[in-house]
Amino acid sequence: MTPGRARWTGPWLLLLPALLLLGIFLVIPYLNIAVMSFRTPGQGTPYGEGFTLSNYLRFLGDGFYLMQVASTLWIGALTTAICLVVGFPVAWQLSRPSMRFRGLAYGLVLAPLLVGIVIRSYGWTILLGNAGLINRTLTGLGLIETPLPLMYNTLGIVIALVHVFLPFMILPVMAAIQGVDPSLEAAARSLGASRATAFRRVTLPLSMPGIQAGCILVFVLSLSAYVTPSLIGGMRVRTMAVTVVDALIDTFQWPWGSALALALSVTGAACVLLFARATRMKWKMARP
Repeated sequence: MTPGRARWTGPWLLLLPALLLLGIFLVIPYLNIAVMSFRTPGQGTPYGEGFTLSNYLRFLGDGFYLMQVASTLWIGALTTAICLVVGFPVAWQLSRPSMRFRGLAYGLVLAPLLVGIVIRSYGWTILLGNAGLINRTLTGLGLIETPLPLMYNTLGIVIALVHVFLPFMILPVMAAIQGVDPSLEAAARSLGASRATAFRRVTLPLSMPGIQAGCILVFVLSLSAYVTPSLIGGMRVRTMAVTVVDALIDTFQWPWGSALALALSVTGAACVLLFARATRMKWKMARP
């Protein structure tokens, strides 16, 4: 093998295992879902003979499912925004060289990942329920007379999702901030910039890749979350993930469930692309 050919084939051979895994466990299942979404509904079977556009026409023509998509996107965006507001200061502190008890802080951030999502969601039902710890405490102190509606609504779902996905925001942002040279902020301060201005004009733009990665991770995970919305939201707040699982497992409507899943995936991907493009443009404009 010539040196030029080895230079091209070597990287591809190293990438081959990862490409095979992606093809088998990601590309092929997505293609199967896409094909299934065009199948006709079956009579006593998961799907019938032939192909049709009726599943997508049903989705686009039913305002109920369009509102579910909008509600799911709203929950994902709200969860992402709260995770960013709460997680950025934590990531900032963890990235500072003078941070004390760094190991303990890391452990507190990573602790939720060591517990199953079902257990964490059930834990929030104990806290947020009408007879839960929060309402019982407030009632016992005489601060409220009737329990606060903390469950079976969007508020409860967002609270639980923030707790579940907050580490996925903190870790990328922390890694990005750690990659920023502290001398750049010091140079800005020496040129007369205030601490807030140096942060806004230097540190924040340079940490934007981590913010972008964290926001995309949390948003995508929030859109596809099933356990937490189903336990915290119950039957009153239904996200698209819950509806998709019901269609595929409970009612055994594979074509309809596949169409809903693909519609959610396409909508979420479009939102991610728009967000990535907008933040990339803003990042370029804000760079010093």
